Amino acid sequence: MTGPTILTIIRMILSILFIVFALLPDTWAKITALIIFVIASITDNIDGRWARKKKLVTDLGAFLDPLADKMLTSLAFLVLVYQNIVPLWFFAIILVRDFAVDGMRMMAARDGITISASIYGKLKTTVQMIALIILLFNQIINQDIFCILGNIALYLSLALTIFSGADYLIKGYKKVIKKTKK
Repeated sequence: MTGPTILTIIRMILSILFIVFALLPDTWAKITALIIFVIASITDNIDGRWARKKKLVTDLGAFLDPLADKMLTSLAFLVLVYQNIVPLWFFAIILVRDFAVDGMRMMAARDGITISASIYGKLKTTVQMIALIILLFNQIINQDIFCILGNIALYLSLALTIFSGADYLIKGYKKVIKKTKK
């Protein structure tokens, strides 16, 4: 159990705490949820850099990190869908993409093939987190400019979600097909 993996597990715990506070109607709870979300988002950047810099990359960490990211962003999207801020179809596209990519990774892993995170997938997660932070912040201050900026970031993240999903599936398919032809 390395430091970066512990940080990833903390992000998973923060995800649960986030949803508890995000669903409460009080302003203090919304502020707390936003702070928790921001801290959890920052840990996503820290644990990966830490693991690579100190050569602490482990199979457990590589498995848990994307899971923690998906927990955090999916729970935040779920809250915003529940509050009618994000459309359900938007969240459905994200879930379908994540299930498809994870399915491809599992198929590849079965054949001993690793499909690592791509720059597009990392960018997608970063833009999703930025969009979510803006939209969560707007719940507190309720200003049109943050609604507009949040929606721009949201739809940019949707484009990256679709593009990165297609990229993973194409690369994964090629790797799996290449392996089965040998």
